[in-house]
Amino acid sequence: MKISVIGAGTIGTAIVRELCERTDAVTQVQVCDTRSRSLQALHERVDSSLLRSFQIDARDHSVLGPIIRGSDCVVSCVPPELNPELAALCLDRGIHFCDLGGNDSIVQQELDLDEKAREKSVWIIPNCGLAPGLVNILCLYGVDQFDTVEAARLRVGDVPLNPEPPFRFRISWSAERIIDDYTNPALLIENGETKEVDALSRDEEIQFDAPFGSMEAFCTQGGLSTLTDALSGRVQMLDHKTIRWPGHAHQMRFVIGLGFGVNRKIDVRTHLTYRDVLVRRMRDRLGGPHADAVLMRVLVRGEKDGMPKTLAFEMVEQYDKASDLTAIMRCTSVPTVEIVRLIAQNQMLGGGASVPEHVVPRDQYYEALVKQGLNVSKKWYDGHVDVTDLEPMQPSETAS
Repeated sequence: MKISVIGAGTIGTAIVRELCERTDAVTQVQVCDTRSRSLQALHERVDSSLLRSFQIDARDHSVLGPIIRGSDCVVSCVPPELNPELAALCLDRGIHFCDLGGNDSIVQQELDLDEKAREKSVWIIPNCGLAPGLVNILCLYGVDQFDTVEAARLRVGDVPLNPEPPFRFRISWSAERIIDDYTNPALLIENGETKEVDALSRDEEIQFDAPFGSMEAFCTQGGLSTLTDALSGRVQMLDHKTIRWPGHAHQMRFVIGLGFGVNRKIDVRTHLTYRDVLVRRMRDRLGGPHADAVLMRVLVRGEKDGMPKTLAFEMVEQYDKASDLTAIMRCTSVPTVEIVRLIAQNQMLGGGASVPEHVVPRDQYYEALVKQGLNVSKKWYDGHVDVTDLEPMQPSETAS
């Protein structure tokens, strides 16, 4: 299969590496990026005869169109605002399209292509990464195994292994995405009703095994995406929180509270906005290579066979020095490539524009991720367990 990847940044590079080195049946991987330095760095990290690269602007469809011709799937790793037009370009050419999503209004523009995508038997699938993506699929995979569901709780975050004050945080991917998540309201379901709450709110303490121990989690935008619609009327509680080292939310509330997250020009003498300044300073102070870990817990509780039960998926992935892959690179690339593989090898029949949790075969997807080495565990517990601490509880004997 021939796959084209748009964007050779951190995550794009990880996806290319996963495709070239660990995915059977790939015959060619094409990568497009505007930056020659990024493409050069990509070739230094991925030494494969399958790889071809092109220095082009993803917005120049007259050049991009001929390059992606004949691709079984195009994967977008560029800023979200470019995805609707890229999806439309692929749809016009009869090529399947995936991206990492993260911005709900932009994702909706892609989902609006559903009727045309069905007519052409082409898949347009945003939200294929970690969150939204993996956590959403695991959530519905868990919900399907209950007779009735009371609550679904999603917790996930990328954290540095060596946190430094005051923020105890490093940027592993996109400063813009972080600011979006920290400034836009978060959706959740509470007492059966969908509502919005402030980002950086509802802090909680959540426990993980050493070396992490007590971490914090708080509401952010973007993680649930369309899950609130999917589970409306089916659950009493649904929420997503981002995991960080303790104290991070307090520091970011202070920064955002000063107005540095707003997209308003500083004054008439400059085109820079307060948000531009924050993005630049975050990149300067919090960017750069670092060892990280991804912590994830997806918990579903309800009734199964007339008894109260809880099902918990948990994952702890750390930076792999041997392969020089960060945890966020691996935890985003592996789920994305599995969806690409399912589409490109015609294991998802039909077509349409949809988020992956509604169209991906969830059990097959979960088993594939485990086979690829992601450390995702699945455990049943008797009774109703809280998402913040599984350690005191003993797993039950309920069959998976």
